[in-house]
Amino acid sequence: QPAMAKALAAAQAKAVDAATSAVQKGFLDAAKLTPAQLTAMQQFVALPLVSGITDNNKKADTVLTIINLGKLLPMTGQQQTINVSQTDLDKGIADIRENGGTIPLPAIGKTLLFLLLVYVLSALLTFVMQYIMSDVAQKTTYDMRKELDYKLAALPLRYYDMHSNGEILSRMTNDMDTISTTLQQGLTQVIVSVFQILGYIYMMLTISGKLTIVTLATLPLYILTTVLIARKSQKFYRAQQVHLGRLSSHAEEMYTGHNVVKAFGHEQESIATFETVNNDLYQAGWKAQFMSGVMFPLMNFISNIGYVFIAVLGGVYVTRNLLNLGDITAFIQYSRSFSMPIIQTASIANVIQSTMACAERVFGVLDEPEEQPDADDAIVIAEPRGAITFDHVAFSYRPTEPLIADMNLDVKQGDTVAIVGPTGAGKTTLVNLLMRFYDIQSGAITFDGVETRKMRRGSLRTMFGMVLQDTWLFNGTIRENIAYGRDDATEEEIVAAAKAAHADHFIRSLPEGYDTVLNEEASNISAGQKQLLTIARVVLANPTVLILDEATSSVDTRTEVRIQKAMAQLMTGRTSFVIAHRLSTIRDAHHILVMNHGAIVEQGTHKELLAQHGFYADLYNSQFTGAAIT
Repeated sequence: QPAMAKALAAAQAKAVDAATSAVQKGFLDAAKLTPAQLTAMQQFVALPLVSGITDNNKKADTVLTIINLGKLLPMTGQQQTINVSQTDLDKGIADIRENGGTIPLPAIGKTLLFLLLVYVLSALLTFVMQYIMSDVAQKTTYDMRKELDYKLAALPLRYYDMHSNGEILSRMTNDMDTISTTLQQGLTQVIVSVFQILGYIYMMLTISGKLTIVTLATLPLYILTTVLIARKSQKFYRAQQVHLGRLSSHAEEMYTGHNVVKAFGHEQESIATFETVNNDLYQAGWKAQFMSGVMFPLMNFISNIGYVFIAVLGGVYVTRNLLNLGDITAFIQYSRSFSMPIIQTASIANVIQSTMACAERVFGVLDEPEEQPDADDAIVIAEPRGAITFDHVAFSYRPTEPLIADMNLDVKQGDTVAIVGPTGAGKTTLVNLLMRFYDIQSGAITFDGVETRKMRRGSLRTMFGMVLQDTWLFNGTIRENIAYGRDDATEEEIVAAAKAAHADHFIRSLPEGYDTVLNEEASNISAGQKQLLTIARVVLANPTVLILDEATSSVDTRTEVRIQKAMAQLMTGRTSFVIAHRLSTIRDAHHILVMNHGAIVEQGTHKELLAQHGFYADLYNSQFTGAAIT
C-alpha cells in the first residue's frame, strides 16, 4: 500500500505534465472528448499533487479520485483496465487513511518486538518441555528398572534355570536403555510435531479451506505407509533384540570362563560361535534398518505428490482470480512445511517398533508367574529344631519326565544325612525341595512337624545355611561378604567365624586384610580361598540346618582336614545334609541316602551299605579300586 501511494503520486505528476504538453502541442484534440471526459481531464489536471497533501483522509480521497478519473480518460494504445481488485483497492485506501501510505515504522517495530518475544517464549517453552520430558523419561525408566529388579527377586528358581545370565542382563540393560532413549527423544519429537501440524493446518485454513482439504487428503497415505512398514519392521526389531541377548549371553560366558577357554585351546571355537551369533544379529539388524530407511523416501514421494496437486490447483485459482499469487505461494510453502513433521513422526513411529520389541522382552519378564505368595496365616517357627520328614514326595521339572517319585525320609534333629549317587540322580533337587526353591507336585515335606508349604518362605530359608561347590561372593569387602547372612554381626564375631573356617590366616596376609575389596568375580583370590569365605559366612549365620555340597572340593588336603574338624564342631547338634561325591568324607554320617533316577534305592550307615554289596558298595569300590560301575 505505501508503494501504491507513491506510485500514484509520481504517475499523477507525470500525467499532469503530459496532459498539459499534449494539449499545447495539439496531440490531444479537445473537440473529440466527450463532455464527461473533458470534465474528467479538467478535474484531473486541477487535482493537487498527492505528495504535497499532509492530511491522510484528504490524501486517500485524492488517490481514489485519481483512480476513478483515470477510468474515464482515453488511453491511446494503452490498456484501459486497471488490474487491481476491489479488495486490494479498499485495503490500499484504508492504509493511506491510517498512515498516509508511508512505511509504518512504529507498527513494524511493534511486530518485530512481538516476534522477538515469541521466539524467547518458544525457547523457554522448549527448555521447559525438554526438562519435563527428561524427568518423565528418567522417572519412568527408573520405576521400570525397579519393578524389573523386584520381579527378578520374586521369580522362582525355575526361571533362572531356563534363561542365561546374559539374556537376563540384556533385558535389564540394553532393552531398558532403548526404552529410555525413545521416551526422552522420540516422545518429545512427537509432541513438537503434533503442534507443528496443527499450526500449519491453521495457517493453511486462513488462506484456503478447499486447498487445505486437498492437502489433508494425503494423510491416509502417510498413515497407511507408516502402519505397513511398522508392522513389517517390528518382527525384525524383535529378532534383533533376541540375537542381542544371545550375544550378551555369549560374551558373559566368555568373560567368566576365559581361563577355561584358553586352557583347552578353544579360542577359535569361541570366535566361531561369536561370529555365528554376531552374523545373526547383523542380518536381523540390517533388515530392521532397511525397513526404517524405506520410510523416508516413501514419505517424501507422498509429500511431492501433494505438492504437485497444490501447485496445479493453485495455478487454476490464480488464473480465475480466486487467489492472488502471493497467497498461493504462501500456501505451497505451508503445505511443504506441513509434510515435514508428518515425515518425522512416521520415522519416530518406526523407531518405536524397536522400542516395542524391547518393551515386549521387558514386560515378558514382568508377566512371568512369581513364586506362590505366602498365605496370610503362614507359620513362622520361633525355635526351630531341624526335624525333617519327606512323606510320599513326587516331583518333576517337566510333566512328562518324573524325577523324584514316592520319596519317604525321616530325619531327626541333629542327624547328618549324606546324599550320594551318580550325576542326575536327584541329589541337588532334593536340596532345592527342602528350601522350597521348587514346590513338590504331591506328598508333603515337614519341618518340625509343620508342612513347608504352610510356612513363611523367607523364614524357612533363613533356617538353612549352604556351602556349595559353586561359590558366590559379591563385589565388596571380605568383611561384608562374611557378614552377608548377619548384617548385625560384630567385628569379633566375624573374625571368630573366619578362624573357625581357617580363613583368618590368609585374610590377614592380604594387604588390606578384612577390608580387601573383592571384584565382581572374586578373581583376586583363589578358588580355595573363596570356599573358605563361604564356609565362614555359614559359620557366622549359625543356621538350624546345614547343606554342604562337596564343601571342601576346592581346598588342599591339609586345609580339608582342618575344615572338616571345624565343620564337625559346627554340625554338632544340627541337622546336616551333605551332598558327597568323594565317599571318604561321609563315613561318619548317621544316614546315607543312595539315590538313582530320583529314588532312594538304598539307605543306612556306611558299614551297613557296604555289607549289602549293592549300588553304594559299587560306587565306593569304584573310587578306591577303579572298578567299573555296572
